[in-house]
Amino acid sequence: MSTLSTIHPRQALFGAETASPALPVCDHYAGVEARMSKSLSLQAEMGEACGHAVFDVTLDLEDGAPVGGEAEHLALVSELVNSAANVFGRVGVRVHDPRHRHFEEDVDTLIRQAGHRLAYIMVPKLASAEDAQRAVNAIKSARLKHGVERVVPVHGLIETHRALHEVFDIAAIAGMESLSFGLMDFVSEHRGALPASAMSATGQFSHPLVVRAKLEIAAACHAAHITPSHCVVTEFKDKKALSKAAERAARELGYTRMWSIHPDQIPVIVEAFAPVTAEVDDAADILLAAQSAHWAPTSYHGVLHDRASYRHYWHVLERAWLTGQPLPEEIERAFFAG
Repeated sequence: MSTLSTIHPRQALFGAETASPALPVCDHYAGVEARMSKSLSLQAEMGEACGHAVFDVTLDLEDGAPVGGEAEHLALVSELVNSAANVFGRVGVRVHDPRHRHFEEDVDTLIRQAGHRLAYIMVPKLASAEDAQRAVNAIKSARLKHGVERVVPVHGLIETHRALHEVFDIAAIAGMESLSFGLMDFVSEHRGALPASAMSATGQFSHPLVVRAKLEIAAACHAAHITPSHCVVTEFKDKKALSKAAERAARELGYTRMWSIHPDQIPVIVEAFAPVTAEVDDAADILLAAQSAHWAPTSYHGVLHDRASYRHYWHVLERAWLTGQPLPEEIERAFFAG
C-alpha cells in the first residue's frame, strides 16, 4: 500500500476545514457529593472495555452547591477533577452564570486549581453573543493569569429568546465547543403561553416553538463545527420514553450529544446515539475501499461514493468508537489505533 493510501480520514477528508469536536454522546450532570463520586466510578467502569470515556461527567456548581456553602463545594469539585477518579480526563464543571456574584470566583478557582485537567467549563444562561464572549474572555484571562497553557473549551446553555435569536453568533465564537438547549427555562420564558406538556418527553418533540428552538441550535452548531447537545428528559424512570426521545434527537434533529440527569439514563442515551451494526459495517467497507483508492471516488453496491459521502461514513465510524461499539480489527488498526 502506498503512503498516499495510509492518510488518515481526518486529514484526507477535511484538509483545511474545521472538523467538529468528537465529544462523547452523553453528558451526565451531578452536583451532590455522593452522586458525583458515583458518576466518576461509573464513567471509569463503562470505559474500561474500550479504553476511553463513553460519557462525560459535568460536576455542577450552579445547582449542586448549597446556599452559603459555595466555596466548600467549589473546593470539593476542584479536588474531584484533580483526583485519580478522573480516569479519562473527561470531567467538566458547570459554573454559575456570568451575571452571578460567584461566576468570577468559580472560574478563577477552577482554572487555578484544576485548569490542567478540566475537560471543559459549562456556562449557563448565556443571554446574548456579547454575554457569551465575556464568559469566554473571562476563562481565557484566568488561564493566562494562572499559567494554564492548554485551552479550556467552553460549553454554553441557550435558554432565552434573545440567546436563541443570536445563536449563530454565539456558536461562532472562538473557544466555544458545544451548545445545549435549556428546555424548561425556555418554556417558562413564554410566560404561560406554552403548556407544561411542552417540557415533557413527548411534548418537547411536538410543540412547534420548542422544535424550532432545537433545530436552530442544532443548525447553528453544525454551521460553526461545534457540538449540539440535546436537553434533558425529566421523566428519568421512564427508559422507553427516554430512548425514543434520544433516538429522535439523534436521527431527526441532528444532535450528537444529550444530557443525562440520572445514572440510569446514561446507557440508554449511549445506545440510542450509537449507529446500528449495519451502518457500521457499510461505513467500514466504504472507507477501507476509499483508503485503498487514495480517497478517489469508488462504488459500493452500485452506488457512487466520493469525499462528501466518505465524510458522512467517517462520522458513523467515529460515533461507533465514541459509544464503545466493537469495530472490525482492520478499522481499529487503520483509524483508531493510538
